[in-house]
Amino acid sequence: MSGSAPTPVRITAPELHAALLGTAELAVLDAREQGQFSAQHLFWGSSVPLSRLELLVADLVPRRDCPVVWVDADGAADGPAARAATRTAQLGWTDVRILDGGVAGWPGERYSGVNVPSKAFGEWIEQREHTPHISATDLAARQAAGEPIVILDSRPMREFRRMSIPGGVDCPGAELVYRVHDMAPDSSTTVVVNCAGRTRSIIGAQSLRNAGIANPVVALEHGTMGWELAGLTLAHGETAHAPDPSSAGLAAATAARDRIARRFGVRTVDRATLDEWLAAGDRTTFLLDVRTPEEYEAGHHPAARHAPGGQVVQAADEYIGVLGARVVLVDDGRLVRATTTASWLVQLGCYEVAVADPGDRAATGPSPSNAFLPDAVPFIDVDELAGAGPDSFTVLDLADSLRYRRGHIPGAWWAVRARFDEVDVGQRPVVVLTSPDGELARLAHADAELRWPGTRVLRGGTAAWTAAGRSLEPGLTRSTTTTDDVWYNPYDAEDEAVARQHMQDYLDWEVALLEQIARDDLVRFRSFPA
Repeated sequence: MSGSAPTPVRITAPELHAALLGTAELAVLDAREQGQFSAQHLFWGSSVPLSRLELLVADLVPRRDCPVVWVDADGAADGPAARAATRTAQLGWTDVRILDGGVAGWPGERYSGVNVPSKAFGEWIEQREHTPHISATDLAARQAAGEPIVILDSRPMREFRRMSIPGGVDCPGAELVYRVHDMAPDSSTTVVVNCAGRTRSIIGAQSLRNAGIANPVVALEHGTMGWELAGLTLAHGETAHAPDPSSAGLAAATAARDRIARRFGVRTVDRATLDEWLAAGDRTTFLLDVRTPEEYEAGHHPAARHAPGGQVVQAADEYIGVLGARVVLVDDGRLVRATTTASWLVQLGCYEVAVADPGDRAATGPSPSNAFLPDAVPFIDVDELAGAGPDSFTVLDLADSLRYRRGHIPGAWWAVRARFDEVDVGQRPVVVLTSPDGELARLAHADAELRWPGTRVLRGGTAAWTAAGRSLEPGLTRSTTTTDDVWYNPYDAEDEAVARQHMQDYLDWEVALLEQIARDDLVRFRSFPA
């Protein structure tokens, strides 16, 4: 964004295609806003919007000399990819290129949606493994008949609370193999795994089948969306969570872990090897902790990012931005959740995967603050902003459009950092930037200052405003640009009829991915005999 701009190096579509067919490390990053990205993009591209680049790029591409290719719609000289390439080089990455012609010039398959590699992988797994499923109406009928059924929801608690299948229990992703044995000790009990749509239902159910549990296991076809589309009523606000495993449950989970590791060749490395990999400068190593948020915050390896097992598989492109990288998954000493997660990343076929017990969990609390955040920005506190007259400041809220709709500082305008040239603040003397936690506002200050000298940043962001007991205003009341900054999932639609149509469209899209990847020579998922 701001700063000097070296001339970006370009890579042609045939050159990038050849690189993607190889095994060397490569990061393909799409610089457009997520909503634009979701309309059409490359299969292995990760969404890293120019507006939020500094918040994402170091986690997705931690090694500074890893090859990075930036992509946008057409590769224009002044487009998001060119600007992102310049900014990445300024931040210290040394091998940065732009895809010539962008997505429009890509001769291969182009995909819509988000988390496409993981979504397509789920469909491929269902077809290959013949993962059984049950319809919403059949499940409801069997529940009403009093059949022994356990429903395990493979999503995080935040999603489970929003809506769930009546009688369901939260048990996210990789926790299934770890906790199921106490949930369904009678082998005649049917275990149903669900999510909101399809992927986590399929992967969750197949995880239990791969683990060799004796119970009948099925995926709920189309998840909570299928339940709603069948005219059934969802539960809301539930908090039931699968309990920690008993000693017998742990023994069964450990045996299941070993079966999974044997089938998929999951490698375990010791602490010395892990330390060597983390210190090496010639390879990228991602260290991902797949335990629960509570376990992670109680203590974790200092280099580990929190990445709950089910979510890594559901959205691999949001956690791992480098194809060909090493990925080490850490867990407690039993490694059940790490091994389950690793088995799926092995099958994705684009990483070198291992599991490890890191031993040292000296770090506590959340991940450290972003290294690119500027310290010396001119702040304004909540009380000063609240006490000023309505014509004293123009408040620009840099939250995504979904968050802005849910609530923003009264009078604030919604803006996108990469589109400040579309903002007209009129004659008001000072711009105040805010964002949910204030970090994006701090990053955007230098860009805003070039346009509006004297720009200030709300200390603590909108979170500080609400923490001070001040109210928010809902709705997209003041917008400076189009709301194509984020991908809207079906549950984000406010109108019920529109939401139901979006649900059906989304489910149809997931299923159709299977036909699309069959035409794409860059998709090379790995098969393992049963």
